[in-house]
Amino acid sequence: MSPLANRLIVKMNGLGNEIALLDLRGSGLTVSGPEARAIRRGKGLAFDQLMVLHEPRSANADALMTIYNSDGSRAGACGNGTRCVAFILTRETPRERIVLETATARLECLRRAETIFTVDMGRPRFAWNEIPLREPFHDTRKIELQIGPIDAPILHTPSAVNIGNPHAIFWVDNIEAFDLSKIGPLLENHPIFPERANISLAHVGSRAHIALRVWERGAGLTRACGSAACAALVAAARKGLTGHSAIVSLPGGDLDIEWRESDGHVAMTGPVEFEFEMLLDPALFKDIAA
Repeated sequence: MSPLANRLIVKMNGLGNEIALLDLRGSGLTVSGPEARAIRRGKGLAFDQLMVLHEPRSANADALMTIYNSDGSRAGACGNGTRCVAFILTRETPRERIVLETATARLECLRRAETIFTVDMGRPRFAWNEIPLREPFHDTRKIELQIGPIDAPILHTPSAVNIGNPHAIFWVDNIEAFDLSKIGPLLENHPIFPERANISLAHVGSRAHIALRVWERGAGLTRACGSAACAALVAAARKGLTGHSAIVSLPGGDLDIEWRESDGHVAMTGPVEFEFEMLLDPALFKDIAA
């Protein structure tokens, strides 16, 4: 039997971004890609991201997070999921500040209200080899990429940025005018993105508002993506389309994003919702127990 059988799992969402949370601190256990996919088959457990908690690496952090997409692949960041983790940790020990680690970052979370949190998502990266892209681009505010006929492309010239995950943001007049379920997989797996990419359609309605739809790498269409909202604001500010803060509206709701000029970090504020908790059914792992 898998050692994950009968462990407690929590189901939450951040603006409809479906999150599952598995706390393995103190157990010495890890989760494989096949196990993550198996968990997603549980009743009511279909997730966009699975947040797995381990013992922190440093004494002043609360937990180390490993993040899985719904296809079992690893994600570098999940803003909505990080807020969900912060909610659970502040619920078990009431306080205003939580520090979480990932493989590459240290994230500070501040509680603003009972279910509203701000996450410091760190500094965005813009160099072509940090995003990463397969070939050099001097200016990643607009890279040479298009889909459709060469003389009349459907989408073209996205901005590229890494904020935990690689993101490509296409600037459009109407985010509903494209079938992202068809275009998204093609662009996610385009050869220009050696580690694949999150694909966003963004419309700047004003200096303080962006409408956004996202195809998430490894997860598909989602009602919200926190790192994509951060990437869109940063990319828009770099292009002079917005200021350094804006409301980013996704199908699931709004996130308040600020690219702080004081330290270059991006802060994301938004709500979370607790759904339920349950024990993992051992039958989920019967095909991979060996």
